[in-house]
Amino acid sequence: MAIDYLKRGKPEADRAEDDAQTAALVAATLKDIETRGDVAVRELAAKFDGYDRETYRLTAEEIDEIIAKVSPREMADIKFAQAQVTHFAQAQRDSMLDLEVETMPGVILGHKNIPVQSVGCYVPGGKFPMVASAHMSVATAKVAGVPRIVACTPPFNGEPNPAVIAAMHLGGADEIYVLGGIQAVGAMALGTDSIAPVHLLVGPGNAFVAEAKRQLFGRVGIDLFAGPTETMVIADETAADAELCATDLLGQAEHGYNSPCVLLTNSRSLAEATLQEIDRLLDILPTADTARVSWQDYGEVIVCDTYDEMLAVADDIASEHVQVMTDRDDWFLEHMTCYGALFLGPRTNVANGDKVIGTNHTLPTKKAGRYTGGLWVGKFLKTHSFQKVTTDEAATMIGEYGSRLCMLEGFVGHAEQCNIRVRRYGGLNVPYGEGAPYRDAAE
Repeated sequence: MAIDYLKRGKPEADRAEDDAQTAALVAATLKDIETRGDVAVRELAAKFDGYDRETYRLTAEEIDEIIAKVSPREMADIKFAQAQVTHFAQAQRDSMLDLEVETMPGVILGHKNIPVQSVGCYVPGGKFPMVASAHMSVATAKVAGVPRIVACTPPFNGEPNPAVIAAMHLGGADEIYVLGGIQAVGAMALGTDSIAPVHLLVGPGNAFVAEAKRQLFGRVGIDLFAGPTETMVIADETAADAELCATDLLGQAEHGYNSPCVLLTNSRSLAEATLQEIDRLLDILPTADTARVSWQDYGEVIVCDTYDEMLAVADDIASEHVQVMTDRDDWFLEHMTCYGALFLGPRTNVANGDKVIGTNHTLPTKKAGRYTGGLWVGKFLKTHSFQKVTTDEAATMIGEYGSRLCMLEGFVGHAEQCNIRVRRYGGLNVPYGEGAPYRDAAE
């Protein structure tokens, strides 16, 4: 296998050290929130959000006043994007059916899809007001039927961002708080005197938000590990050029200073041209102050000999976003197994998925795509099984098997749960503390 790195990002050891420092800070902060509640939240909000008010929850009147600042054109765009997201989420929900089946005479098994009863949706917004994140979490939770939806977003330039608040409200949020960072997810998960705790945390965020969700998992559910954005461009010379590749890489690098961006190609000339094009674009991109650092520290350019090698490298990296522009896009769709979401062909792009096309943009990062997909309506539903035995004959027959299998494992008390049914519904004498006797078909 011939794989050549024309550019590497920050070494894994350095990235691990960054993660360790983040984890320590988050742990201390969450402990403070758990101990001091609203007092700690207020101090953190003043320090990191530069924002303080008597209560961080917006009133209905305040929400109306804030939304009134959104222009008609902006409101129409928000509604269009939200409609695409909810339409796809509803199609997904419709595919998730409750089940009830009679597996044998008198034995009925099934499952029900029940909404999580409360969810905390984090919508990033300190650096960029992430309007679309409100659709992805709040609106999708509403489609799932979640009865209590809490939404938190930090202030933008010192005040609630009207477009974000509008998207939250239109999406169906029951409670909206102007609160960001660790203090937001910590308050939603742990609860304070002013914020009742939720059962599930969802939504993307920076490294601190992602780590806070990771540490809170178990106390509450989380959607997935969704940290700083990642993007990979898989390209060959038949479908892409340097300008397209560079644009798609830097379009995600502007998210933050630690957003990995990878070009994976079988064309050395395309790789070298893309490196030059990135340098050109960074001189004119308004967000270059962020994108340049991200590209310098986390950007990679990898040249492979074959498509099979490209596939193997892509699955190993398991990037959050994978933009595929090759002569065999559907081949990658068929064979790739580890990623957040695929964007196939030069006509689509990650920004479509981020903002408007309808798929969810909260996706797994840091190789989590190896074991989970992204946020979707199913994340807000719990599939609970049930069983029902309706005849004496079924209770007896299942009970006999169950009795013997419990005794096989040494669970005598378990066996008696089966035995009492065998005695009561089958009229069979099974001595207490023993397994049911074996009866062959002839009997």
